[in-house]
Amino acid sequence: MLSTSKIEINLNPTVPALPRIDDKTKINVRYTLISPYASVHIYWDKKEDELIYELEEPILDDDEKISLETLERSLSEMVNINVLVQKTDESKIEYIEKTSRLLIEELGLKISEEGYAKIFYYLFRDFIGLNEIEPLIKDYFIEDIECNGIETPIYIVHRIYRNMKTNISYDDIDKLAGFVEKIAQRTGKYISYASPLLDGTLPDGSRVNATYTKDVSSRGPTFTIRKFTKVPWTPVQLINNRTLSPEMLAYFWILLEYGLNILIAGGTASGKTTLLNAIAFFIPPESRVVSIEDTRELNIPRENWLPSVARTGLTQGNIGEVDLFSLLKNSFRQNPDYVIVGEVRGKEAFVLFQGMASGHSSISTMHADSVDTLIKRLETPPIELSPSLMNTLDCVAIMTHVLIKKQETRKLREIVEIVRVDNDGVALTNTPFVWSAAEDAFYFKKDSKAFEKISSRHGIPVEELRRELDLRTRLLFELHKRKIYDFTQTQKIINQYYKNPAAVLGAFGVN
Repeated sequence: MLSTSKIEINLNPTVPALPRIDDKTKINVRYTLISPYASVHIYWDKKEDELIYELEEPILDDDEKISLETLERSLSEMVNINVLVQKTDESKIEYIEKTSRLLIEELGLKISEEGYAKIFYYLFRDFIGLNEIEPLIKDYFIEDIECNGIETPIYIVHRIYRNMKTNISYDDIDKLAGFVEKIAQRTGKYISYASPLLDGTLPDGSRVNATYTKDVSSRGPTFTIRKFTKVPWTPVQLINNRTLSPEMLAYFWILLEYGLNILIAGGTASGKTTLLNAIAFFIPPESRVVSIEDTRELNIPRENWLPSVARTGLTQGNIGEVDLFSLLKNSFRQNPDYVIVGEVRGKEAFVLFQGMASGHSSISTMHADSVDTLIKRLETPPIELSPSLMNTLDCVAIMTHVLIKKQETRKLREIVEIVRVDNDGVALTNTPFVWSAAEDAFYFKKDSKAFEKISSRHGIPVEELRRELDLRTRLLFELHKRKIYDFTQTQKIINQYYKNPAAVLGAFGVN
């Protein structure tokens, strides 16, 4: 007879301060993922000659394995998954525990207290969580989880130690296919042999891309999960990570205050969305913001924000589809002061740039590694923008993913101002900010064409804008020195600055 004491599962263990070790062969760390049951051991494997991410979970004996299989079969017949998805984590755990205890009694299973605690972890993991990868989902440090099919290890991208092989793999193609179906259900989408590609968002905001059949990927079903922090990175955290300089952030702050248009470019996983989320802190507090995305990634710290997400067709023939183009056209009827588009790839770019031309301040991202590449993408199919519309773009920020001292990092490589695009699509540009790879240092010059635009439109002397740039740079650096990284506190300070800049500067000793 089991005791009535509740099983305790801590889904938010303390995030440890992991050491940054240049010599990977010296790495040997262990930390908890789901307390007190699952942890990870990261170490250098001499046989494999590589860094390993080894998930450690409770070990079941043969009798416990049989009991677990029996309970899982019975639970799968009883549990309403749709009800589970709608509940909080705490109520889900309580529901599964009550149901499993009832089944143990009815089925007459002989399970010790210690054995039940281990078994319950697996019931939680497989019914409430995402099966074998649930501990990886709970790992604060993981950015990407990558499954390339059956009979090959799952790989992860770690914030500190980067790419690593795990000790998790799928050997059964049907089991992997079933798991991909489960992921699709969690995203609210559908995947099948007829529709074998999935692009969606999990309830925690993580982005999922998956394939379903061997026709599409030769090793069978695959999935890639891009995890996002529940709370977006603040501008000050990007200074702390040396992704950019305080001067760059102060520059964005001024551009956004005066409604200029910004496009963030870069390659895959270069930090485009992270930068977009961070500079959205600088949008004036009273402004109305409308965002449009394919899959939900943005988390903008404000109340007056209308987030929109595109929807695929519900039946064959794409009946019920709501694409970015339609959402963007509709957004201009919602009286936005700022329009944010997660990523432009096709015809929606035309609507975005028309919105810029009609006075709606816009921010977006795009895959391109330079301003020249970006302009070529904009002026060629499927976008085909006219040079006159491209002149509405004020500034391009180029993000890059690089190795510095054997450490992978993201940098804001340069900020390029678009002065003029001629009829042949050739751009005259000015580059006020640049990152030097050789010195790992940021440089900026006082000459800003964007400031000249603001001056001519609003009648503010350029020298006054430069003084404001200096004050905001020093304020942001002071926040960095004082380690003020909190999401709410950062937004409060920025909002207060808009209302009473002298008081905020005085509070932080900036004059």
